[in-house]
Amino acid sequence: MAGFNTAVTGLKAATTDLDVTGNNIANASTVGFKSSRTEFGDIYATAVVGAGSSNVAGAGVTVTDIAQDFQAGTIEFTNNNLDLAINGSGFFQLDDGQGGTTYTRAGSFELDKNGFIVSKTGNFLQGYGLDSEGNRLPIGNLAVTQKESPPKATEEIDLSFNIDSREDAAELLPDYDKDEPGSFTYSTTVRTFDSLGNEHTIKFNMAEARPYQAQQQLTGLVAGDTISGVSVTAAHIAELDAAAGTSLTSGTFFDALTDPVTGDPRIKSIEVTTDSSDFIIRFKSEFPEPDLVQVSGTVAVTEATEITANETYDFDITTSPIAADLVLEIGGITIPALTAGSTDDQIGAAITASEAKILDANPTVESVIYDNVNKSIRITYKAEAGDIVSSQALTITASTGSSPFAAPVVKEGDNSFQGVYRMYAYLNGTEQLDIGKALDPGEAGSGTEPGPILVKFNPSNGLLTGINGDQFSAGAIVPSITIQGADPADSTTVIELDITNTTQFASASIVKASAQDGYTKGDLIGVTFSSTGEMVASFSNGQNQDLGVVAIATFENQSGLQPAGDTEWTATLTSGDAIVNPPGTGLNGTLQSAALEQSNVDLSAELVSLIEAQRNFQANSKTLETLNTVTQNILQI
Repeated sequence: MAGFNTAVTGLKAATTDLDVTGNNIANASTVGFKSSRTEFGDIYATAVVGAGSSNVAGAGVTVTDIAQDFQAGTIEFTNNNLDLAINGSGFFQLDDGQGGTTYTRAGSFELDKNGFIVSKTGNFLQGYGLDSEGNRLPIGNLAVTQKESPPKATEEIDLSFNIDSREDAAELLPDYDKDEPGSFTYSTTVRTFDSLGNEHTIKFNMAEARPYQAQQQLTGLVAGDTISGVSVTAAHIAELDAAAGTSLTSGTFFDALTDPVTGDPRIKSIEVTTDSSDFIIRFKSEFPEPDLVQVSGTVAVTEATEITANETYDFDITTSPIAADLVLEIGGITIPALTAGSTDDQIGAAITASEAKILDANPTVESVIYDNVNKSIRITYKAEAGDIVSSQALTITASTGSSPFAAPVVKEGDNSFQGVYRMYAYLNGTEQLDIGKALDPGEAGSGTEPGPILVKFNPSNGLLTGINGDQFSAGAIVPSITIQGADPADSTTVIELDITNTTQFASASIVKASAQDGYTKGDLIGVTFSSTGEMVASFSNGQNQDLGVVAIATFENQSGLQPAGDTEWTATLTSGDAIVNPPGTGLNGTLQSAALEQSNVDLSAELVSLIEAQRNFQANSKTLETLNTVTQNILQI
């Protein structure tokens, strides 16, 4: 009777189903495990000749396949950055070190003693190495090869800040001192590193230009002497002699002396007191502390002194007492009538008494003062008004009577100090650094030297407009400041300072951004992975370094993979060769660090399958028992 064989095939199939279901249940907590299911097929014995009869009993059942379900399991997070999970399709590629390659979804990796990333079975995780430029190398064993991060000297500093425009530069101390806060407007410090990893600081002091002009007196000038690199000629001497008692702002000597290339463009004017043997060089107010002009020959130069940057008009009283009644007018204001016989002091007192009205009517005027020593009236304009156009300057006129005043002696104003700061830099607060200050005109040598540079802002909008002589408009590229000598370990190190977005607004002085690219030596503190597979080493100095990229393998037919144990599979002819790419590319899933993919076994479903397999086994056993009973009955006939 063929039924015995049919029952036996049913028992074998049910036993296999129980084995598969039991294996699934046993691995319900195995990381990366993929459940299997038993697939069955019926058996029919047919003859080649005469086949096709529908009255043929089946010969039983056979197990056609034990198919694996590669559906992703639940991803659970851990505290270990070397635990990896694939969020999507793909497998980790492993190498056993002897030429064997397997694939797994179980991402519980660790570091071996040599720094290689290995699975729990000791197989090496495969990935792309990276060269010094970050380009991917051929696939190989991923390893943590960098145990420390070497130090890097600071080469770039990005610094932006705001200086409060409400600070009054006139209140600064006249003599700058790096250790005296009252002599500069703002100060900030940036941390830097030298080439050995030693930490240093660079302190930047910003001293706003005060509303003053510097001047120096020169005496004993003769032809053949040089001033700021300009050779003095006999014609120059004659020009000075002819200008005695006046101010020179043009002419061959002045033009040569202030030439922006061969002369000294810091000079504003030349005040000739007597002749070429005694004159004063006056500097623009944006250069509040110029070094002495460079001279040679018989000419001598005194230390710089200060005068205000305000424009002044001195009106000398030449007629006193006055012969007739007098009515004066200054800036649209009528002075109370002066009677005949009024003295210069009475004239001065009358004008001084009207000062408040004059100032109210003329907002650019700072003061109207009588000088009882020189017997003159001085009209002083506000420093920020700069050089007053003569047509807009105040005059003292007589509407009645004859004016007792001589033509005014004018000292031109200069408001180039507005928005100008001297910037100083000090290594560790002591050693002054070279930040690009050019040698003084006429000084021997070339290049730059330690000292301040000028930083300029537009006084109307507070935006940066000039650095060390380079002028630019709002929104343009801001030139960098070159700092030399800030690396005691390597004198060749140069730091580029970028102060883009620095402003002078009417708000508190603050640092808006500060960053530098140097760091000290660091030790490895951990390894993390990005979603696209980059293996990143983190060091104690705050630096990160990409060490490689995890490789993810996919297959045209992953159902054709052959289980190899330890939740690993091998490729077969049915599965096709592995297609390897980084995570997140093509059909590859992304990588999740500090996470593991759990087993995809559904215990509830497996317990139901277990009952079904048990029922099938019992039913086939009953078939065998029934056939046995029938056989016994036949034997007893």
